[in-house]
Amino acid sequence: MVKRSISPYFCRMGRKIKPQTLTGLTVVDVNNKGMGIAKHEGRVLFIAGVVPGDVIKATIYQKKRGYFMARLEAIERPSADRVPPVCDHFGICGGCKWQQLSYSAQLQFKEKEVAHNLAHIGKVSPVETHPILAAPEIYFYRNKMEFSFSNQRWLTTEEIGDKSLNIQRNGLGFHKPGMWDKVVDIQKCHLQADPSNDIRNFIRNHALNHQLTFFNPRAQEGFLRSLMIRTATTGDIMVLIQFFHEDKQNRVLLLNAIQEKFPQITALLYCINSKANDSIYDQEILAFSEQEFITEKMGKLQFKIGPKSFYQTNSRQAENLYALVKKIAQLQPEEIVYDLYTGTGTIAQYVADQCKKVIGIESVPEAIESAKENAVINHISNAFFEVGDMKDCFNSSFIERHGRAQVVITDPPRSGMHPKVVEQLLALAPERIVYVSCNSATQARDLALLKDTYTVEISQAVDLFPQTHHVENVVLLRHL
Repeated sequence: MVKRSISPYFCRMGRKIKPQTLTGLTVVDVNNKGMGIAKHEGRVLFIAGVVPGDVIKATIYQKKRGYFMARLEAIERPSADRVPPVCDHFGICGGCKWQQLSYSAQLQFKEKEVAHNLAHIGKVSPVETHPILAAPEIYFYRNKMEFSFSNQRWLTTEEIGDKSLNIQRNGLGFHKPGMWDKVVDIQKCHLQADPSNDIRNFIRNHALNHQLTFFNPRAQEGFLRSLMIRTATTGDIMVLIQFFHEDKQNRVLLLNAIQEKFPQITALLYCINSKANDSIYDQEILAFSEQEFITEKMGKLQFKIGPKSFYQTNSRQAENLYALVKKIAQLQPEEIVYDLYTGTGTIAQYVADQCKKVIGIESVPEAIESAKENAVINHISNAFFEVGDMKDCFNSSFIERHGRAQVVITDPPRSGMHPKVVEQLLALAPERIVYVSCNSATQARDLALLKDTYTVEISQAVDLFPQTHHVENVVLLRHL
């Protein structure tokens, strides 16, 4: 039996209730946040840290609209789908929700969620539903990780209880879920391949040895703020450190030490960010190394990636995703293609060799500049890019400038497409639409608006994020 400590119950965004401990609960499903679902006397319970098939002991501590929150106390009988987590930080850092769930079961529940959303939200039934495309790597697959420095490291129960310990409060890692000012100090993360862990641990140790101050988000003070590491399948590595204020002597000392220890780093960058949040998109990024970017390859294409560039975080599976888009789009040499929410134009350039021309639209100016630059690098002359808010720039004037598209590829953010974009799609009436989504619920909502004009011909889920509940879904729609 796996024992769990019981913390005092509290109320947050829900109604406080008297705690009730239950035994013999069977976890029957997972919700769209990856939490386990159990039922008791007509009540639906959401519990973190469990997998379907587990029989558990849990304490109900909070009532919300339509369900109750329960806290796991013990696993009385483990599920056949339960596997040992590989990471020492699992269950604490919040980065991987499903390490305790076998990968085959992860795929099963992701497929189930997509099918449920299409059927119950979209009220659509695909003519063909293809099996989910599993990821080639289930660990060490991410090409971008962001870590935070904090002088308010999250402490374990043991550390808090042992008064004899000389507690080191500085940490470099991930924010503890539900505690925006606490950081879980990470020794080894299983999401990004080496030398990511070595680089992060070296930087932390250098900072501690040289008594550099870690950031305090409440007081808005400290020297070291955040660390971003980007890697590429080419072997290129980018490291970006955010400093809260300038301290040239210590900054140069740290960056020199990193460069000396890891000469394989392609781009070593930094910025001085003294604003309230640590977003870099409005910041000036400065290069400490000669090179300011890394290069990623996808098939015969290559992409120059800067610190602000958007690129799918699972490089190898992204290529499989784009190959699927290209395949089901069934492009012809005389066709015009629109690529909505093009980002840095990766999909547009990937399909450009099969159509007359492709036009990408994106709201982020830096992304469009990157798309244009990469098109030149790849010697692609039939890909064109425009910047603007999708709901405003995707209009009749846009169509007049570029010609009427026979095929539209759309890859919107998690919120899905704006209603005005859906209206314009219906007015344009392309023969085929390929809808790539990282949120099948909003995808299904949009499909419901298109279903009177389009048949959902193909649906296929693609797993880009193993060990999490997130899943992409690709749909081909054909005009009736």
